[in-house]
Amino acid sequence: MKMNYYVVGTNDMTAAKAFYDALFAQSELQSLSPSERMTYWMGADFAFAAAIPFDAMPATQGNGTMVGFSVGTHDEVNRLHGLALELGGTCEGEPGPRGPRYSAYVRDLDGNKLCFSD
Repeated sequence: MKMNYYVVGTNDMTAAKAFYDALFAQSELQSLSPSERMTYWMGADFAFAAAIPFDAMPATQGNGTMVGFSVGTHDEVNRLHGLALELGGTCEGEPGPRGPRYSAYVRDLDGNKLCFSD
């Protein structure tokens, strides 16, 4: 079994789309917006999405919830961490060794926690 997709909530789809379009610009993920409340960034066997909650309640980040992206190299971890901060994200952990991986942590514009690992 492997993960199929991951969705984070947003309260501002325009801002979320701009943030993730720029963050994923050099990846193999393609952007797709099937509706005004959801945008996907899709790869060959994985999808990431930002969505305005279906129940119309405000989107909130989960305490302890995080999505991790395996990005291949230390340099790419550093680049994506820096880019996320330039795009308005906040640092949750500078790039560096953590256990067996080199990782960095950020929060997106809605406070969702992301991890980039080599």
